[in-house]
Amino acid sequence: MAAQPVLVPGPDHPITIEPAGHRVTVIAGGRIIADSQRALTLREANYPPVHYIPREDVEMAALVRTEHGTHCPYKGDASYFSIPAGGDRAVDAVWSYETPHDAVAAIAGHLAFYPDRVDAIKAE
Repeated sequence: MAAQPVLVPGPDHPITIEPAGHRVTVIAGGRIIADSQRALTLREANYPPVHYIPREDVEMAALVRTEHGTHCPYKGDASYFSIPAGGDRAVDAVWSYETPHDAVAAIAGHLAFYPDRVDAIKAE
């Protein structure tokens, strides 16, 4: 298996990570799955901002790890989780870069949620 490329964020593909500065909650299957005052907001190039929530602030018992995985040359290999309480749309609804590349090391130990695969992501 060939080694995956590692790219470093820069002017052509900027990535910033900063504290969200507000409470972030995630609701799926009608219940709160995550509730954090410590979320990080990752902004990458022209993509919408993504909240990364510390695992300690996520109800991990409500998630099931899947076999799905992806690779981002800027962030690394992502692992995925489903939320059974959310039904079919919540399959692979959550991802985590467990050993991210150095440039985005701050998101290690955090989870992110696809907005269209959960009931709501509230940032208040």
